[in-house]
Amino acid sequence: MNIARTLAATALLLICASSHAARPTSIVFETLAETKEGTPYARFSVKCDDGRSVPLTAWDGRRKWCLGDSGSGGCEKRQISAAKTACMTSATSAHPTQEERTFAYSR
Repeated sequence: MNIARTLAATALLLICASSHAARPTSIVFETLAETKEGTPYARFSVKCDDGRSVPLTAWDGRRKWCLGDSGSGGCEKRQISAAKTACMTSATSAHPTQEERTFAYSR
């Protein structure tokens, strides 16, 4: 009986822990840009429910979505997948400074 309770409590804790991961609340288009080589891309800003704003770029006619301003690493095929990854990645990094929080919540 104690083993069953322990397993149930562990499962419940794992489910609760995963539900507290940062999630995207909005994806906002910022600008169109080009690399030095002339490759066009679009820049977006992903706002997460933990108050962070994370950069996201779209490449190859918005068929490739990447974290940050480079099209090389951390890319996904779907916008929402890239946004979720961006928020989860930003949640594991250091907490934002007060100035970043103020900027993220400004309208």
